[in-house]
Amino acid sequence: MSTESASASSFTALGLSAPSLRALAAAGFTTPTPIQAQAIPPALKGADIIGCAATGTGKTAAYLLPLLERLHGKTGTRALVLAPTRELALQIAQHVDLLGREARMRAAVVIGGVGIEGQRRALREGRPLLIATPGRLIDHLDSGTARLDTIEMLVLDEADRMLDMGFAPQLRRVMAKLPKPRQTLLFSATMAGEVADFARTHLRSPVRVEVARSGTMAPRATQAAYKVGQGEKAALLQALLSASTDSTLVFVRTRRRADKLARSLERAGHRTDRIHADRSQGQRQRALEDFRGGRVRVLVATDIAARGIDVADIGHVVNFDLPHVPEDYVHRIGRTARAAASGRASSFVAPDETPLLLAIERLTRSRVPQATVPRDAPAFLAELKQQADRQVDPGPRGPAHGISARPAGQAPGRHARTHGTRVFSGGPAGRHPRRDGGPGRAHAAGAPQRHGR
Repeated sequence: MSTESASASSFTALGLSAPSLRALAAAGFTTPTPIQAQAIPPALKGADIIGCAATGTGKTAAYLLPLLERLHGKTGTRALVLAPTRELALQIAQHVDLLGREARMRAAVVIGGVGIEGQRRALREGRPLLIATPGRLIDHLDSGTARLDTIEMLVLDEADRMLDMGFAPQLRRVMAKLPKPRQTLLFSATMAGEVADFARTHLRSPVRVEVARSGTMAPRATQAAYKVGQGEKAALLQALLSASTDSTLVFVRTRRRADKLARSLERAGHRTDRIHADRSQGQRQRALEDFRGGRVRVLVATDIAARGIDVADIGHVVNFDLPHVPEDYVHRIGRTARAAASGRASSFVAPDETPLLLAIERLTRSRVPQATVPRDAPAFLAELKQQADRQVDPGPRGPAHGISARPAGQAPGRHARTHGTRVFSGGPAGRHPRRDGGPGRAHAAGAPQRHGR
Protein backbone atom coordinates (compact mmCIF):
# COMPACT_ATOMS: atom_id res chain seq x y z
CA MET A 1 0.00 0.00 0.00
CA SER A 2 1.32 3.47 -0.89
CA THR A 3 0.26 6.92 0.21
CA GLU A 4 -0.62 9.70 -2.19
CA SER A 5 2.00 12.40 -2.75
CA ALA A 6 -0.01 14.88 -0.73
CA SER A 7 1.13 17.26 1.95
CA ALA A 8 -0.47 19.11 4.82
CA SER A 9 -0.14 22.84 5.34
CA SER A 10 0.07 22.51 9.12
CA PHE A 11 0.63 19.90 11.81
CA THR A 12 -2.91 20.50 13.06
CA ALA A 13 -4.30 18.66 10.02
CA LEU A 14 -2.33 15.50 10.85
CA GLY A 15 -4.36 14.52 13.92
CA LEU A 16 -1.72 15.32 16.54
CA SER A 17 -2.70 16.13 20.12
CA ALA A 18 -2.53 19.56 21.73
CA PRO A 19 0.65 18.73 23.75
CA SER A 20 2.44 17.66 20.56
CA LEU A 21 1.30 20.80 18.75
CA ARG A 22 2.55 22.98 21.59
CA ALA A 23 5.91 21.18 21.58
CA LEU A 24 6.20 21.69 17.81
CA ALA A 25 5.36 25.37 18.13
CA ALA A 26 7.89 25.82 20.94
CA ALA A 27 10.53 24.16 18.75
CA GLY A 28 9.73 26.49 15.86
CA PHE A 29 8.20 23.86 13.55
CA THR A 30 5.20 25.23 11.68
CA THR A 31 4.82 23.19 8.49
CA PRO A 32 5.31 19.43 8.13
CA THR A 33 7.74 18.12 5.56
CA PRO A 34 6.36 15.73 2.90
CA ILE A 35 7.59 12.61 4.72
CA GLN A 36 5.96 13.85 7.94
CA ALA A 37 2.69 14.72 6.22
CA GLN A 38 2.43 11.28 4.64
CA ALA A 39 3.78 9.07 7.43
CA ILE A 40 2.23 10.54 10.59
CA PRO A 41 -1.51 9.87 9.90
CA PRO A 42 -1.18 6.11 9.15
CA ALA A 43 1.39 5.68 11.93
CA LEU A 44 -1.03 7.24 14.42
CA LYS A 45 -3.55 4.55 13.42
CA GLY A 46 -1.04 1.79 14.19
CA ALA A 47 -0.10 0.82 10.64
CA ASP A 48 3.33 -0.54 9.75
CA ILE A 49 5.33 1.99 7.72
CA ILE A 50 8.14 1.83 5.17
CA GLY A 51 9.50 5.37 4.85
CA CYS A 52 11.97 6.20 2.10
CA ALA A 53 13.18 9.79 1.83
CA ALA A 54 16.45 11.60 1.34
CA THR A 55 18.52 12.40 4.42
CA GLY A 56 17.63 15.73 6.03
CA THR A 57 13.92 15.65 5.17
CA GLY A 58 12.53 15.24 8.69
CA LYS A 59 12.33 11.45 9.04
CA THR A 60 13.06 11.50 12.78
CA ALA A 61 9.99 13.59 13.63
CA ALA A 62 7.95 11.54 11.15
CA TYR A 63 8.20 8.49 13.40
CA LEU A 64 8.77 10.10 16.83
CA LEU A 65 5.60 12.19 16.83
CA PRO A 66 3.21 9.23 16.36
CA LEU A 67 5.37 7.13 18.70
CA LEU A 68 5.09 9.72 21.49
CA GLU A 69 1.34 10.06 20.89
CA ARG A 70 0.75 6.30 21.15
CA LEU A 71 2.92 6.01 24.28
CA HIS A 72 0.77 8.49 26.21
CA GLY A 73 -0.70 6.96 29.36
CA LYS A 74 1.18 3.66 29.08
CA THR A 75 3.55 2.27 31.68
CA GLY A 76 6.70 0.23 31.19
CA THR A 77 8.95 0.15 28.15
CA ARG A 78 6.63 0.00 25.14
CA ALA A 79 8.68 1.36 22.24
CA LEU A 80 12.13 0.54 20.82
CA VAL A 81 14.09 2.66 18.33
CA LEU A 82 17.17 1.04 16.78
CA ALA A 83 19.88 3.17 15.17
CA PRO A 84 23.19 2.16 13.54
CA THR A 85 25.49 4.63 15.32
CA ARG A 86 25.91 6.25 18.72
CA GLU A 87 25.68 9.71 17.17
CA LEU A 88 22.34 8.99 15.55
CA ALA A 89 20.97 7.45 18.76
CA LEU A 90 21.93 10.56 20.73
CA GLN A 91 20.41 12.78 18.05
CA ILE A 92 17.12 10.86 18.32
CA ALA A 93 17.20 11.27 22.11
CA GLN A 94 17.58 15.02 21.67
CA HIS A 95 14.48 15.02 19.47
CA VAL A 96 12.60 13.12 22.18
CA ASP A 97 13.57 15.79 24.71
CA LEU A 98 12.35 18.46 22.29
CA LEU A 99 9.11 16.89 21.05
CA GLY A 100 8.20 15.03 24.24
CA ARG A 101 8.71 17.93 26.62
CA GLU A 102 5.00 18.70 27.01
CA ALA A 103 4.22 15.03 27.74
CA ARG A 104 7.29 14.73 30.01
CA MET A 105 8.49 11.78 27.98
CA ARG A 106 11.87 10.28 28.89
CA ALA A 107 13.94 7.80 26.89
CA ALA A 108 16.58 5.30 27.95
CA VAL A 109 19.60 5.49 25.63
CA VAL A 110 21.67 2.32 25.28
CA ILE A 111 24.86 2.78 23.24
CA GLY A 112 28.48 1.65 23.32
CA GLY A 113 31.47 3.76 24.26
CA VAL A 114 30.02 4.99 27.55
CA GLY A 115 29.57 3.53 31.04
CA ILE A 116 27.00 0.78 31.30
CA GLU A 117 25.79 1.36 34.89
CA GLY A 118 23.77 4.47 34.03
CA GLN A 119 22.09 2.51 31.24
CA ARG A 120 21.18 -0.26 33.69
CA ARG A 121 19.54 2.27 35.99
CA ALA A 122 17.53 3.76 33.10
CA LEU A 123 16.40 0.28 32.03
CA ARG A 124 15.35 -0.59 35.59
CA GLU A 125 13.21 2.55 35.67
CA GLY A 126 11.15 1.16 32.79
CA ARG A 127 11.15 4.33 30.73
CA PRO A 128 8.51 4.21 27.98
CA LEU A 129 10.97 4.59 25.08
CA LEU A 130 14.23 2.73 24.55
CA ILE A 131 16.74 4.05 21.99
CA ALA A 132 19.61 1.68 21.25
CA THR A 133 22.37 0.59 18.94
CA PRO A 134 22.12 -3.16 18.17
CA GLY A 135 25.45 -4.23 19.68
CA ARG A 136 24.97 -2.65 23.11
CA LEU A 137 21.34 -3.78 23.25
CA ILE A 138 22.49 -7.37 22.73
CA ASP A 139 24.94 -6.90 25.64
CA HIS A 140 22.04 -5.93 27.90
CA LEU A 141 19.84 -8.75 26.66
CA ASP A 142 22.63 -11.27 27.32
CA SER A 143 23.20 -9.95 30.84
CA GLY A 144 19.47 -9.88 31.64
CA THR A 145 19.34 -6.11 32.23
CA ALA A 146 17.01 -5.52 29.25
CA ARG A 147 13.77 -7.23 28.24
CA LEU A 148 11.75 -6.67 25.09
CA ASP A 149 8.61 -8.69 25.83
CA THR A 150 6.52 -5.55 26.47
CA ILE A 151 7.47 -3.74 23.24
CA GLU A 152 4.47 -2.68 21.15
CA MET A 153 6.20 -0.34 18.69
CA LEU A 154 9.52 -0.83 16.87
CA VAL A 155 11.37 1.71 14.75
CA LEU A 156 14.38 0.87 12.60
CA ASP A 157 16.07 4.14 11.65
CA GLU A 158 18.60 4.04 8.79
CA ALA A 159 17.85 0.35 8.33
CA ASP A 160 20.03 0.09 5.24
CA ARG A 161 23.03 1.37 7.16
CA MET A 162 22.49 -1.14 9.98
CA LEU A 163 22.52 -3.95 7.44
CA ASP A 164 25.53 -2.48 5.58
CA MET A 165 27.47 -2.32 8.86
CA GLY A 166 26.99 -6.03 9.47
CA PHE A 167 24.28 -5.80 12.14
CA ALA A 168 22.05 -8.41 10.47
CA PRO A 169 22.87 -11.13 13.08
CA GLN A 170 22.17 -8.74 15.96
CA LEU A 171 18.95 -7.58 14.30
CA ARG A 172 17.78 -11.17 13.92
CA ARG A 173 18.42 -11.79 17.64
CA VAL A 174 16.54 -8.63 18.61
CA MET A 175 13.60 -9.47 16.36
CA ALA A 176 13.39 -12.93 17.94
CA LYS A 177 12.95 -11.31 21.38
CA LEU A 178 10.12 -9.00 20.30
CA PRO A 179 6.42 -9.84 20.52
CA LYS A 180 4.86 -10.72 17.15
CA PRO A 181 1.87 -8.38 17.53
CA ARG A 182 3.53 -4.98 17.22
CA GLN A 183 3.75 -1.92 15.01
CA THR A 184 6.95 -1.68 12.97
CA LEU A 185 8.19 1.47 11.27
CA LEU A 186 11.21 1.15 8.97
CA PHE A 187 12.85 4.37 7.78
CA SER A 188 15.76 4.70 5.40
CA ALA A 189 17.22 7.05 2.82
CA THR A 190 17.80 4.13 0.43
CA MET A 191 15.85 0.95 -0.18
CA ALA A 192 18.28 -1.72 -1.36
CA GLY A 193 17.49 -5.41 -1.84
CA GLU A 194 18.54 -6.48 1.65
CA VAL A 195 16.31 -3.84 3.25
CA ALA A 196 13.39 -4.89 1.05
CA ASP A 197 13.91 -8.54 2.06
CA PHE A 198 13.97 -7.53 5.73
CA ALA A 199 10.76 -5.53 5.32
CA ARG A 200 8.96 -8.42 3.61
CA THR A 201 9.90 -10.71 6.51
CA HIS A 202 9.12 -8.47 9.47
CA LEU A 203 6.43 -5.92 8.43
CA ARG A 204 2.72 -6.62 7.99
CA SER A 205 0.92 -4.96 5.04
CA PRO A 206 3.04 -1.82 5.42
CA VAL A 207 2.10 1.59 4.12
CA ARG A 208 4.91 2.71 1.82
CA VAL A 209 5.83 6.38 2.05
CA GLU A 210 8.33 7.47 -0.58
CA VAL A 211 8.73 11.18 -1.17
CA ALA A 212 11.77 10.66 -3.37
CA ARG A 213 12.91 7.58 -5.27
CA SER A 214 15.56 5.46 -3.59
CA GLY A 215 18.99 6.88 -4.39
CA THR A 216 17.67 10.42 -4.97
CA MET A 217 20.11 13.13 -3.98
CA ALA A 218 19.40 16.21 -1.89
CA PRO A 219 18.10 18.56 -4.62
CA ARG A 220 19.91 21.67 -3.39
CA ALA A 221 23.34 20.03 -3.17
CA THR A 222 25.66 21.15 -5.98
CA GLN A 223 27.89 18.21 -6.90
CA ALA A 224 31.32 18.16 -8.51
CA ALA A 225 33.85 15.41 -9.27
CA TYR A 226 37.57 16.17 -9.46
CA LYS A 227 39.80 13.68 -11.31
CA VAL A 228 43.09 13.68 -9.38
CA GLY A 229 45.92 11.38 -8.41
CA GLN A 230 46.02 10.04 -4.86
CA GLY A 231 49.05 12.25 -4.15
CA GLU A 232 47.12 15.38 -5.21
CA LYS A 233 44.10 14.94 -2.94
CA ALA A 234 45.53 16.82 0.05
CA ALA A 235 46.61 19.68 -2.21
CA LEU A 236 43.15 19.86 -3.79
CA LEU A 237 41.50 19.98 -0.37
CA GLN A 238 43.80 22.82 0.72
CA ALA A 239 42.90 24.73 -2.45
CA LEU A 240 39.14 24.29 -1.93
CA LEU A 241 39.36 25.31 1.73
CA SER A 242 41.33 28.42 0.80
CA ALA A 243 38.74 29.42 -1.79
CA SER A 244 35.83 29.66 0.67
CA THR A 245 34.94 29.97 4.33
CA ASP A 246 32.29 27.22 4.39
CA SER A 247 32.14 24.73 7.22
CA THR A 248 33.45 21.51 5.70
CA LEU A 249 32.87 17.84 6.46
CA VAL A 250 35.55 15.59 4.93
CA PHE A 251 34.97 11.85 4.53
CA VAL A 252 37.94 9.48 4.37
CA ARG A 253 38.13 5.70 4.21
CA THR A 254 40.22 4.77 7.25
CA ARG A 255 40.84 5.93 10.81
CA ARG A 256 44.57 6.32 10.22
CA ARG A 257 43.89 8.45 7.15
CA ALA A 258 41.52 10.63 9.17
CA ASP A 259 44.18 11.27 11.83
CA LYS A 260 46.89 12.00 9.27
CA LEU A 261 44.73 14.38 7.24
CA ALA A 262 43.48 16.20 10.36
CA ARG A 263 47.08 16.81 11.49
CA SER A 264 47.98 18.13 8.04
CA LEU A 265 45.06 20.55 8.03
CA GLU A 266 45.90 21.76 11.53
CA ARG A 267 49.48 22.48 10.44
CA ALA A 268 48.05 24.56 7.60
CA GLY A 269 46.10 26.69 10.09
CA HIS A 270 42.60 25.24 9.69
CA ARG A 271 40.57 24.62 12.86
CA THR A 272 40.12 20.86 12.54
CA ASP A 273 38.90 17.86 14.49
CA ARG A 274 38.08 14.27 13.57
CA ILE A 275 35.71 11.49 14.51
CA HIS A 276 36.11 7.77 13.94
CA ALA A 277 35.69 4.48 15.81
CA ASP A 278 38.98 4.78 17.74
CA ARG A 279 37.88 8.04 19.35
CA SER A 280 36.02 7.80 22.66
CA GLN A 281 32.37 8.77 22.77
CA GLY A 282 33.31 11.91 24.71
CA GLN A 283 35.86 12.92 22.07
CA ARG A 284 33.41 12.29 19.26
CA GLN A 285 30.67 14.27 20.98
CA ARG A 286 33.00 17.21 21.71
CA ALA A 287 34.15 17.25 18.09
CA LEU A 288 30.54 17.37 16.88
CA GLU A 289 29.61 20.10 19.35
CA ASP A 290 32.64 22.19 18.34
CA PHE A 291 31.77 21.71 14.67
CA ARG A 292 28.14 22.60 15.28
CA GLY A 293 29.15 25.67 17.30
CA GLY A 294 31.62 26.94 14.70
CA ARG A 295 34.68 26.46 16.91
CA VAL A 296 35.92 23.89 14.39
CA ARG A 297 35.65 24.63 10.70
CA VAL A 298 36.74 21.26 9.26
CA LEU A 299 35.58 17.89 10.58
CA VAL A 300 37.34 14.82 9.17
CA ALA A 301 35.33 11.63 9.53
CA THR A 302 35.00 8.04 8.51
CA ASP A 303 31.58 6.77 7.45
CA ILE A 304 30.60 6.30 11.09
CA ALA A 305 29.54 9.96 10.89
CA ALA A 306 27.49 9.71 7.72
CA ARG A 307 24.47 9.08 9.93
CA GLY A 308 23.77 11.13 13.01
CA ILE A 309 25.41 14.46 12.21
CA ASP A 310 22.61 16.96 12.70
CA VAL A 311 24.27 20.27 11.79
CA ALA A 312 22.12 22.78 9.96
CA ASP A 313 24.78 24.78 8.15
CA ILE A 314 27.36 22.41 6.66
CA GLY A 315 28.28 24.31 3.55
CA HIS A 316 30.61 21.78 1.95
CA VAL A 317 30.89 17.99 2.04
CA VAL A 318 34.09 16.52 0.60
CA ASN A 319 34.48 12.88 -0.41
CA PHE A 320 38.25 12.72 0.01
CA ASP A 321 37.85 8.98 -0.65
CA LEU A 322 34.83 7.65 -2.52
CA PRO A 323 32.77 5.12 -0.55
CA HIS A 324 32.81 1.46 -1.54
CA VAL A 325 29.02 1.26 -1.03
CA PRO A 326 27.21 3.63 -3.45
CA GLU A 327 24.34 4.21 -1.00
CA ASP A 328 26.83 5.76 1.42
CA TYR A 329 27.38 8.54 -1.12
CA VAL A 330 23.71 9.51 -0.74
CA HIS A 331 24.07 9.71 3.02
CA ARG A 332 27.31 11.65 2.86
CA ILE A 333 25.87 14.22 0.48
CA GLY A 334 22.77 14.41 2.68
CA ARG A 335 24.89 16.12 5.35
CA THR A 336 24.75 19.34 3.29
CA ALA A 337 21.68 21.08 1.82
CA ARG A 338 19.58 20.08 4.84
CA ALA A 339 16.26 21.62 5.81
CA ALA A 340 15.83 23.83 2.72
CA ALA A 341 19.45 25.02 2.81
CA SER A 342 21.89 24.73 -0.07
CA GLY A 343 25.40 23.38 -0.14
CA ARG A 344 28.26 21.86 -2.12
CA ALA A 345 29.47 18.30 -2.45
CA SER A 346 32.93 17.65 -3.92
CA SER A 347 34.28 14.20 -4.73
CA PHE A 348 37.97 13.44 -5.30
CA VAL A 349 38.26 10.62 -7.83
CA ALA A 350 41.61 8.89 -8.19
CA PRO A 351 42.09 6.62 -11.26
CA ASP A 352 41.43 3.47 -9.22
CA GLU A 353 38.17 4.98 -7.88
CA THR A 354 36.56 5.48 -11.30
CA PRO A 355 34.47 2.26 -10.96
CA LEU A 356 33.16 3.56 -7.62
CA LEU A 357 32.04 6.80 -9.30
CA LEU A 358 30.26 4.84 -12.05
CA ALA A 359 28.43 2.77 -9.41
CA ILE A 360 27.29 5.98 -7.68
CA GLU A 361 26.01 7.40 -10.96
CA ARG A 362 24.07 4.19 -11.66
CA LEU A 363 22.42 4.38 -8.23
CA THR A 364 21.53 8.07 -8.48
CA ARG A 365 20.62 7.83 -12.18
CA SER A 366 22.58 10.98 -12.93
CA ARG A 367 26.08 12.05 -13.88
CA VAL A 368 28.23 13.88 -11.34
CA PRO A 369 29.55 16.97 -13.16
CA GLN A 370 33.32 17.01 -13.60
CA ALA A 371 35.13 20.10 -12.29
CA THR A 372 38.53 21.53 -13.18
CA VAL A 373 41.29 20.82 -10.69
CA PRO A 374 42.83 24.17 -9.57
CA ARG A 375 46.43 23.05 -10.03
CA ASP A 376 47.63 26.65 -10.35
CA ALA A 377 46.11 27.74 -7.03
CA PRO A 378 48.73 28.92 -4.50
CA ALA A 379 47.40 26.59 -1.78
CA PHE A 380 47.55 23.62 -4.16
CA LEU A 381 51.16 24.36 -5.16
CA ALA A 382 52.20 25.04 -1.56
CA GLU A 383 50.87 21.70 -0.34
CA LEU A 384 52.63 19.80 -3.13
CA LYS A 385 55.89 21.57 -2.25
CA GLN A 386 55.49 20.69 1.42
CA GLN A 387 54.89 17.05 0.49
CA ALA A 388 58.06 17.03 -1.62
CA ASP A 389 60.05 18.68 1.18
CA ARG A 390 58.85 16.08 3.68
CA GLN A 391 60.03 13.32 1.35
CA VAL A 392 63.53 14.83 1.23
CA ASP A 393 63.73 15.64 4.94
CA PRO A 394 61.11 13.87 7.10
CA GLY A 395 62.37 15.72 10.18
CA PRO A 396 64.19 14.61 13.34
CA ARG A 397 63.44 11.31 14.96
CA GLY A 398 61.09 11.36 17.89
CA PRO A 399 62.49 10.91 21.43
CA ALA A 400 61.18 7.32 21.60
CA HIS A 401 62.56 6.22 18.22
CA GLY A 402 64.11 2.76 18.49
CA ILE A 403 63.19 2.37 22.16
CA SER A 404 61.13 -0.65 23.05
CA ALA A 405 57.85 -0.10 24.85
CA ARG A 406 58.09 -3.62 26.31
CA PRO A 407 58.47 -3.60 30.13
CA ALA A 408 61.91 -4.47 31.49
CA GLY A 409 62.37 -8.17 32.09
CA GLN A 410 59.52 -9.21 29.79
CA ALA A 411 60.36 -11.89 27.23
CA PRO A 412 61.05 -10.57 23.73
CA GLY A 413 58.28 -10.66 21.14
CA ARG A 414 58.17 -12.84 18.06
CA HIS A 415 59.77 -10.22 15.83
CA ALA A 416 62.76 -9.72 18.14
CA ARG A 417 63.22 -13.46 18.64
CA THR A 418 63.44 -14.17 14.91
CA HIS A 419 65.05 -10.98 13.64
CA GLY A 420 68.48 -11.73 15.05
CA THR A 421 68.77 -14.89 12.93
CA ARG A 422 68.59 -12.95 9.65
CA VAL A 423 71.77 -11.91 7.86
CA PHE A 424 71.86 -8.54 6.10
CA SER A 425 74.38 -7.62 3.47
CA GLY A 426 76.75 -5.04 4.87
CA GLY A 427 76.58 -6.25 8.50
CA PRO A 428 76.46 -9.30 10.75
CA ALA A 429 73.30 -10.99 11.88
CA GLY A 430 71.13 -8.90 14.18
CA ARG A 431 72.30 -5.52 12.83
CA HIS A 432 70.57 -3.08 10.51
CA PRO A 433 72.73 -2.26 7.48
CA ARG A 434 73.24 1.39 6.65
CA ARG A 435 72.76 2.67 3.15
CA ASP A 436 76.26 4.15 3.16
CA GLY A 437 77.76 0.73 3.89
CA GLY A 438 78.80 1.66 7.44
CA PRO A 439 78.19 -0.43 10.52
CA GLY A 440 74.57 -0.93 11.45
CA ARG A 441 72.81 -0.21 14.72
CA ALA A 442 72.68 -3.24 16.99
CA HIS A 443 69.39 -4.36 18.46
CA ALA A 444 68.92 -3.90 22.15
CA ALA A 445 68.72 -7.34 23.68
CA GLY A 446 65.14 -8.61 23.58
CA ALA A 447 63.84 -5.29 22.23
CA PRO A 448 61.57 -5.36 19.16
CA GLN A 449 62.33 -2.56 16.74
CA ARG A 450 59.75 -0.31 15.11
CA HIS A 451 59.91 -0.29 11.35
CA GLY A 452 58.11 1.92 8.91
CA ARG A 453 56.11 -0.86 7.36
